[in-house]
Amino acid sequence: MASVQSQSAPTHARTLDFAVPESKGTQSEMFVKRPVILFDGVCNLCNSTIQWVIEHDNEGRFDFATLQSDAARRELGKVMEEREIDALPDSIVLLDSDGVHVRSAAALRITRGLGSQFALLRLGMVPPRPIRDAVYNLIARHRYRWFGRRDTCMTPTPDLAARFLDADEPPRSPLG
Repeated sequence: MASVQSQSAPTHARTLDFAVPESKGTQSEMFVKRPVILFDGVCNLCNSTIQWVIEHDNEGRFDFATLQSDAARRELGKVMEEREIDALPDSIVLLDSDGVHVRSAAALRITRGLGSQFALLRLGMVPPRPIRDAVYNLIARHRYRWFGRRDTCMTPTPDLAARFLDADEPPRSPLG
């Protein structure tokens, strides 16, 4: 079973937010493609963030899917149990060769994946994770009020559709 890392546990750069259960396969078997960013498809802040990542991801390092999609549940189901998927934050999740990353860890790992031109943003790793996550959670909790929300999940443009695992799914409403 995968488990959420305790806040009191010592952390280091390779600590995962969720461990990959042996019964679900090894990490290298699960993540043979590019890292996948799962995001809240109806959140304006999340959509703007994904647009920013796409704009700066010149080498196409990342794939994407909305958290509301069947594709996201399929990808997460490769490494997590259903109840663990349901316990994930609803704003952003990163799946990569090191596992499943959430909150500030996901955001900072995405920045790292964009290359050395964003090295300064990695200073976000300096504050301890509980402080980073508290700030992240504050923004996530108020994101709809501060930035608004859409009626349906975004639909990628035809030239980006290959990078969206859920491009062939119909647009989703906030409830699924």
